[in-house]
Amino acid sequence: METAATGPTFRDATDADVDALVALIESAYRGDSSRAGWTTEADILQGQRTDPEGVLEVIKSPESRLLVVEQDGRIVACCQLEHRGDHAYFGMFAVSPTLQGAGLGKTVMAEAERQVRAAWGVTEMHMTVISVRDDLIAWYERRGYRRTGKMSPFPYGDERFGIPQRDDLQFELLVKKLG
Repeated sequence: METAATGPTFRDATDADVDALVALIESAYRGDSSRAGWTTEADILQGQRTDPEGVLEVIKSPESRLLVVEQDGRIVACCQLEHRGDHAYFGMFAVSPTLQGAGLGKTVMAEAERQVRAAWGVTEMHMTVISVRDDLIAWYERRGYRRTGKMSPFPYGDERFGIPQRDDLQFELLVKKLG
């Protein structure tokens, strides 16, 4: 007897999730597997997107949570939520490339926003996006995020964040007021 696919479940990441999370994040942003989805950065960055140390740091940080999204027994998405005073920071967002475009990302964002309001009472969510990622920024704008024009430098020369394929990369701060 077949059971119907269940919706996503959310939980905080544990040390045991590190390898699966690194694999998910890499698959969503780097290399040929990322080209199955639309969030790929393969044309602008090569090398790694994250590493086990970076993921573990978020899991262990007292001000951060790494939200894991499971569906049918496997990790299909994740995001970092970090408490920064009056706002929360949203980062390390990844959805499995084969599941992109089906609404899972919207579901994860809505749950992340709900959780930071409930847990920390914050009124804004902040994130940074590589400024040349017009399609991705437009997607966030459709979710209520606004471009601020505030830029921060890309960490050129630090291969933990990838190997840039162009010299004009920087991060733009996007902000959403939470209701």
